[in-house]
Amino acid sequence: MATTAQLVFTEEELLANADVEEPLIAGGVRCHGGFAADGTYRSPRTKFRVPAIEAWNAHHIEVFGKPVIDVPMEQWAGHFPNVEQARFLIEAGVPEPLMATLTRIGTVEGYGANIRLLKPSNLQRFFDEDIRGTATDHLGAGLFEAHGRDEAGWEQESGHKDMWFASRDIAFESRSADVDIDGMLERMGFGQRPSEGSEVERLLPADIDAELEAMVALMIRVLFIEVSAFHTFRWAEAWLSDPELVAGEGAAGRLVSYIRADETPHVSYLATALTEMRDRRWIGASGKKYKGADMVGTLWDHLLAQSLGPGREQSRRAVMGEVEHWCMSHEGGADLVAEFNSLATS
Repeated sequence: MATTAQLVFTEEELLANADVEEPLIAGGVRCHGGFAADGTYRSPRTKFRVPAIEAWNAHHIEVFGKPVIDVPMEQWAGHFPNVEQARFLIEAGVPEPLMATLTRIGTVEGYGANIRLLKPSNLQRFFDEDIRGTATDHLGAGLFEAHGRDEAGWEQESGHKDMWFASRDIAFESRSADVDIDGMLERMGFGQRPSEGSEVERLLPADIDAELEAMVALMIRVLFIEVSAFHTFRWAEAWLSDPELVAGEGAAGRLVSYIRADETPHVSYLATALTEMRDRRWIGASGKKYKGADMVGTLWDHLLAQSLGPGREQSRRAVMGEVEHWCMSHEGGADLVAEFNSLATS
């Protein structure tokens, strides 16, 4: 049966909010999203965005007979530190590494908003098959903008960046105000300038538009971050929801659950658009046509190896550096570090 669902949307539709009865207020901060009459949380900008993604998925399967890319989060190891290590740090009176981790996550979310700076137009010229009525054709017409607003907030409503900070401050009763946040982020590797000669290496044929390659590479990189982040949500919700461990009577954990719900459309639209590009032929500047599976696959394999290897190791070193820094500021710091390490599971 042919798809009859709406496939073409305006930017205004893709940015439209679902109706809510009550706004989301966290730690005195007005956040995006809100609650339906029955108390169910509703993510921002999903009135048309979610049904649009579902329709594009169904249409792609109908036309190409191939499923949308699946990215199992099991490809990535669990969060470091694990829940038991987080509990140990709090009970040992060394919560600062966890404050640092929540700060780092929020900061990354803020950087993630840069995806909205991409303003692709007329992407049809790069593909042989028609892209009307696809997620690909809507990337620069609402999807990237919605993603960016979700991450950094929009107008008077805070997004994920500030929601992570609010979760941190609820759990630790704003103790982070006494911590040198800038110094913490510097120790964890933020604010460092890239080394000379670190410009992005081209992986696809020179015939392929460089901006197209850069856009698709960013989409894949962000998709991997979003999927692997579900380990982070599971980890953070577990200990932030424990009223015997942190303040807020579970409010910090609930706030993380709302962020997790907001991220689901991000994973869906990125996977859908990348699938559409995978199953179409790409057109080079010379007019030569390339298999989309080869183009997406080359970038995918390279970036996945980075995410599973150097990316994870860099993050682990940053966290461990904070653990050692704060534990060693306490009497018996070496013993605290040893006990922390003994609880490792990966």
